[in-house]
Amino acid sequence: MDQFEDANLLVGSATSDDAAIYRLSDDLALVQTIDFFTPIVDDPYLYGRIAATNSLSDVYAMGGRPITAMNVVGMPVDILGPDIINEILRGGADTVKEAGCALAGGHSIKNPEPIYGLSVTGLVHPDRLMTNAAARPGDILVLTKPLGTGIVTTGIKRGLVEPALVDRTVAVMSRLNRPGSRLAERGLVRAATDVTGFGLLGHLRSLCRASGVTARIHSAALPVIAPEVIRLIEAGCVPGGTRQNLASSEPEVRFGPAVTPAVQLLLADAQTSGGLLCCVPERHLDEVLALLHDEATLCHAIIGSIEPPAPGALIRVE
Repeated sequence: MDQFEDANLLVGSATSDDAAIYRLSDDLALVQTIDFFTPIVDDPYLYGRIAATNSLSDVYAMGGRPITAMNVVGMPVDILGPDIINEILRGGADTVKEAGCALAGGHSIKNPEPIYGLSVTGLVHPDRLMTNAAARPGDILVLTKPLGTGIVTTGIKRGLVEPALVDRTVAVMSRLNRPGSRLAERGLVRAATDVTGFGLLGHLRSLCRASGVTARIHSAALPVIAPEVIRLIEAGCVPGGTRQNLASSEPEVRFGPAVTPAVQLLLADAQTSGGLLCCVPERHLDEVLALLHDEATLCHAIIGSIEPPAPGALIRVE
């Protein structure tokens, strides 16, 4: 596709990164993103919170601080009344406020099924940003949220999940990835991505391709929302998107003999509002873990490492 070339577009679509970055000056750049999806929980307020958290995450994944957000709304107004729609918007507004971001407006249309999300603009220093193209051999992979949201939300739709696990999963999906901006501002991390619809494997593959590296994952170190997630997978409670993610990843992934089919699906699980996957230089690891601890992230699990490019596979899971 023929596009206008602008040297100030520091990050565009070429590397399948989380957001675009446009340089305004030597010490200031815009971060721009948009994301929205259909409901994954029944409660309209929580749906709004989760969708907004997911949209804001792309700015944090680039190391930016969100400054403005605009609602993206499509609703079947002949089915959903104004009270329900207002609850969705209230959930989003509360999350935007929590992020210290101004809700500046938006746009709505009639749509056969509900969709909601945000267009978000953030700010970042051009020399203090995170991209999926800056990973280097020797970096340590650190994940900031547990896996399994796609499995659990599928279980919710099938009536297979107890209320305690529902609450725990909603809390995971509603937690802002705010530490991303501090990691970048302090120069501790230069490469990161957030784990969302393509699963950990899919987003890590993009990072490896963009950075020209490979990755090694330690499956025993993977954080999971709860042990029930594995049991749900083994019972066949797996969304179609997760199975598609695994199928598309398999040509570039090598699984060790100890990696069970359930763990393979967990790695490919289509996450909603997942955590940051950070490539941390070893010299900064202790400081990064301390920062994540101070920020009370849901986890700061060391799950693997970045390695030099090698033939045969982008990712090895052992």
